[in-house]
This record gives sequence, C-alpha cells and structure tokens, in this order.
Amino acid sequence: MDNSTEQLLVEALAPYRVTLEAARPDGGRVLRLEDEAGGVFIRRLVRQMELDDRLLLTDVVDGIRRDLLVREGRVVSILATRLNAELKHFAAV
Repeated sequence: MDNSTEQLLVEALAPYRVTLEAARPDGGRVLRLEDEAGGVFIRRLVRQMELDDRLLLTDVVDGIRRDLLVREGRVVSILATRLNAELKHFAAV
C-alpha cells in the first residue's frame, strides 16, 4: 500500500480521522475512524488485496459509508426494514 491509498481513504471518509494500524502478518490492516473528540467510531479490518485494488477499496469505502449512515440513523438497515415488513404482514393475517 502506498501513500495515495491512505490519502484516498482520508478524503473519502472525511470528516472522520482515518488511521491505518500496522500491517498484520497477513498484510491486512485495521482501519480506525475517529470522531473529532478522538473516540473510535468504527474499526474495520481491510485485507491486503482490498488495499491494493482500487475497485475493492471503493467497495470497502462504500460499505463503511453505509454503516455510518445506519449508525447515524439516516438509513434504516435492510434487516430492520425486512423485519418491519414481516411484522406488518403477520399483524394483517
């Protein structure tokens, strides 16, 4: 992984502070997102091949963004939506 990968993560996940921990034996790295107060908001293992492949890295960033939206309550999780639909169906029966 090079500096451009880390810079891409920093830009894509702003305003959170992005930290990549030291490489693990398998080459993967733990990505930490911290809020302005320095609290760890999300920790995610990113595999070496995801760090090396821009398309895979984009998928990782998209997943983290989705998780942030769910965590912030701005998007209802798919599971919650399905459960709600099933409960409505059950109640109607």
